[in-house]
Amino acid sequence: MTITIINSPVTVERAQSVARHDPHTEPWLVRGIIIGVAVTFLTVFVVLPLILVFSEALSKGVGFYLSALADSEALAAIWLTLITAVISVSLNLVFGVAAAWAVAKFEFRGKTLLVTLIDLPFSVSPVISGLVFVLLFGAQGFFGPWLMSHGINILFAVPAIVLATTFVTFPFVARELIPLMQEQGSQEEEAAISLGASGWRTFVVVTLPNIKWGLLYGVLLCNARAMGEFGAVSVVSGHIRGETNTMPLLVEILYNEYQLVASFAIASLLALLALVTLIAKTILEGQIEEGQLPRDD
Repeated sequence: MTITIINSPVTVERAQSVARHDPHTEPWLVRGIIIGVAVTFLTVFVVLPLILVFSEALSKGVGFYLSALADSEALAAIWLTLITAVISVSLNLVFGVAAAWAVAKFEFRGKTLLVTLIDLPFSVSPVISGLVFVLLFGAQGFFGPWLMSHGINILFAVPAIVLATTFVTFPFVARELIPLMQEQGSQEEEAAISLGASGWRTFVVVTLPNIKWGLLYGVLLCNARAMGEFGAVSVVSGHIRGETNTMPLLVEILYNEYQLVASFAIASLLALLALVTLIAKTILEGQIEEGQLPRDD
């Protein structure tokens, strides 16, 4: 029996199109230029600034570097930054899970508005966010007179810093979980509830294992953003030395006072924390892609 293979014009054209778009068939000059531009851009705008920060921080030796970090104002700023990050990430963890659950599992009026409001901090300048809190909690603000009459101090204190940081970071966890939970659907939760499981047990046993890696990813991004926040915190903190200065604010103050090595020392610690977060994020992504961790599906 003779088999005749007919090369359809459509099939041949499609094969030629795939061959043309194969990256390995691109001229070496084109590939070299594209890769060179990308590497040059990253080197100039990412790698060199990081090298400069650490080299300036250590320019007077390790002893001076450690003494700059051990200064009382530096320790207060480090402690405040960590406390603010822990509180804001915890609040965003609760909000992100609740918002993602509501959007993914329920249909209700205002659902589109809720999703839009979740993205609001991405489109509003952090400085504007800080000014909003000033208008709300300042002496002449909406809640200011009532707060002052009851002896409650929010603005230019730690509560305002936590509120401002929470506001600018709350999309991260929710935005990681919403598409994930929408893709998974609610069949497993409905099955668990039909078998008599309570709402809390359903969440712990069924929902949480399915979203844990997306949740961790969102927490990492939220934490990195919280520790590096400057604009909103600068507006609401009052810049009280030793009390309301976070690490980014202290970097600015020391730099303006020409304490360059000390400012770069604090900046290097911030950069180190960011690098640790980035490495953890990269390892997590790599393990999920290689199948070492179970995928959220």
